[in-house]
Amino acid sequence: MSEPILKVSNIETYYGPIVAIRGVSFDVPRGGVVTILGANGAGKSTVLKTIFGLMDPRKGSITFEGRQIQGMDPDKVMRLGMSLVPEGREVFPFLSVRENLDMGAYTRRDVEGTAHDLAAVFEYFPVLKERAEQRAGSLSGGEQQMLAISRALMSRPRLMLLDEPSLGLSPKLVKEIFEIIARINRELDVTILLVEQNANMALQVADFGYVLEVGRIVMAGSSQRLLQSDDIKEFYLGIKEQGSRRRHRWKRRKTWR
Repeated sequence: MSEPILKVSNIETYYGPIVAIRGVSFDVPRGGVVTILGANGAGKSTVLKTIFGLMDPRKGSITFEGRQIQGMDPDKVMRLGMSLVPEGREVFPFLSVRENLDMGAYTRRDVEGTAHDLAAVFEYFPVLKERAEQRAGSLSGGEQQMLAISRALMSRPRLMLLDEPSLGLSPKLVKEIFEIIARINRELDVTILLVEQNANMALQVADFGYVLEVGRIVMAGSSQRLLQSDDIKEFYLGIKEQGSRRRHRWKRRKTWR
C-alpha cells in the first residue's frame, strides 16, 4: 500500500458524556478508496465529522499529509485539500445549481482551473448542466447527491470524505453514483474515504474496508477478504450460511473472523 494521505490514531469523540467513538485507528493510502462499514448508530458519521473538524476528539491524533489537524476548524481543513460530502446532501436549496457549485470553489482564485473543473463536473453529471439555473431545492434526491459530490469536487480536493452517498436513493441511482465515485478516484486521482451502510456497493469500489460497531473497529481487511467473510455476508449482505435456516441472525453472536 502507498503512503497514507490520512492517518487516524486512537481517537475518542464524545456527545456530552456519551462516548461516540473509542480508540479508532486506521490509515487511508494515497490514491486509494477506503470504506468504513457499520449499522446505523455505529459512529461512522462521527468519524468523518471528527476528521473534518466538525467535532473535536478528546484523545488521539489525525494526520493529513504529514500535518496534525485534530481540533482544526473545518474551513482550514478544507483549504489544506480535504472535502466532505455530508449525509443528507445539505445543498443550498434556494441557490441555483451553478451557484452551489460556485460555493464549492469560493476559496479558489484560479479562474481557468475553476472553469476546467466545472466542465469536468458537468461531464460526470450531465443532468446538472441541464439544470444549471434551477434551484437546488427543486432537484430530486439523486440529483441533489450528484450536486453535493460536484460541489465538493469544485474545491479540487486530494481527499474526499463521503458520508452515506446511497442514502434514500433507488438501486439504479446508487449504482450510477458509485460508478462515478470510482471514476473520480481513478481519473482525477482523488483519494476517497467512504462511509456506508450499503456494504455490497461500498466493497465493490473500495480497496480496503473497516467494520465499525458501537464506536469501535471490530474488523479490517481488503475488500475481497471482507466480501468472503461469513459475518459480513450474513450481517451486512443478508446471505446466510448453509444449514442456518433455524438460527435467527439476532440470536447469533458475531465472531468477526
